[in-house]
Amino acid sequence: MSTSRFALYSSAAGRVAQLVRPLVPLAARLGIAATFFLSGRTKVDGLLAVNDGAVMLFREEYRLPVLDPVLAAHLAAYAEHLFPLLLVLGLFTRLSALALLAMTAVIQLFVYPDAWPVHLVWAASLLYLIAEGAGRLSLDRPLGIR
Repeated sequence: MSTSRFALYSSAAGRVAQLVRPLVPLAARLGIAATFFLSGRTKVDGLLAVNDGAVMLFREEYRLPVLDPVLAAHLAAYAEHLFPLLLVLGLFTRLSALALLAMTAVIQLFVYPDAWPVHLVWAASLLYLIAEGAGRLSLDRPLGIR
């Protein structure tokens, strides 16, 4: 009796899951891409000219160990443009997600350790993309990129 009681629910849930399943990796890609891309835009003037404010942030607030602030500002600004663009396209998705996960780890460990709830949300999307890939609605799929 209990299996038939939930059969209609289970059937409907299965249909809904089939409809939304292709949207999950797309939503993960677009959401995390927007987060990093918008951050990258604050570090540049024009197309990709790293601004003084970004260098100042890396010099005075972020203070990453080992990396020169000027180099760190340039690397972050370029990475925050390139990898989100690749995620939007669904091209080299796993590599891009891994790079952004590494950035997230650096931010968590060295810059804003108290912001772990936000970084955990970022990491969840990125880990999903690393594990599952870009999904059907991507360039990775027709190109056969795993």
